[in-house]
Amino acid sequence: MIILPEKEIASLIGRAEAFTAVERVFASMAKGDAYNFPVVREAIGHADALYGFKSGFDRSSLALGLKSGGCWPGNADKGLTNHQSTIFLFDADTGRVKAAVGGNLLTALRTAAASAVSIRHLAPKGAKTLGMIGAGHQSTFQMRAALEQRAFERVIGWNQHPERLDRLTAVAAEAGLPFEKVSLDRLGGEADVIITITSSFDPILKDAQVTGGTHIACMGTDTVGKQEVESALVARATAFTDEVSQSLSLGECQHAAREGLISETDITPIGDVINGRHSGRTSDDELTLFDGTGVGLQDLAVAASVVELALEKGKAITVDF
Repeated sequence: MIILPEKEIASLIGRAEAFTAVERVFASMAKGDAYNFPVVREAIGHADALYGFKSGFDRSSLALGLKSGGCWPGNADKGLTNHQSTIFLFDADTGRVKAAVGGNLLTALRTAAASAVSIRHLAPKGAKTLGMIGAGHQSTFQMRAALEQRAFERVIGWNQHPERLDRLTAVAAEAGLPFEKVSLDRLGGEADVIITITSSFDPILKDAQVTGGTHIACMGTDTVGKQEVESALVARATAFTDEVSQSLSLGECQHAAREGLISETDITPIGDVINGRHSGRTSDDELTLFDGTGVGLQDLAVAASVVELALEKGKAITVDF
């Protein structure tokens, strides 16, 4: 059994490897070669925590396993990340445990990689302005990955607590780009690409605020009831997602579907675009939206990748299990 502690992950894998792993698994899902098992997510009645499991199997890569973890809101006061997770991989031929991998950084990398994949395949080619809604821990991962997908010239941002946007200002400075705090009206009207990464249960970005040919990556809605953008905005957009069933049940599309504004046939797996079965964006004026719900196969893909890298670099810890 291979053990990769959380502290070792950053030295083994980066954004490029995570992007490749997530893009490949989205393609595999769309072909029917990989599938996710039902998600378990429950409030445990202790420490105000949400805990659960995401799992699946990819026949093309033979990645089999699960991610166990959740959110402990009080962790910040203890100097810990609120989201804690561990990924377990199993040998698809025998069922024996293969690896235990720290999942905190991998979760951040794979979530950012998913929006980056959507930007690579769906954003306007001439996109110049990146708009960020949300300034939590995940926002910096999202922004760094997004900036690699187009020749952006500036970044604009909005957050409920504007002072927290300083972390995004710093990331923009790293990339040599100007950053400006703006209203939602300005953000929706000026950004060519918008990433929403919040934990909101009420729509933040409204339909009337978004004009022109824009790509929106909704990355914060992963639970029943959460919502980042107005249902009418989802309905107006050409919608794509990681997994259609999850998009309808707990993703950003859940509300528009419940209101009868869209149906299952209105949502396309991003893997179909990657595989060339769907044209994706058809014009610069089109509004596209990616509903990144977060699927277990993403976790397995990046975990399998980091295990391979650890073996190649001779950094794998092995135990007789």
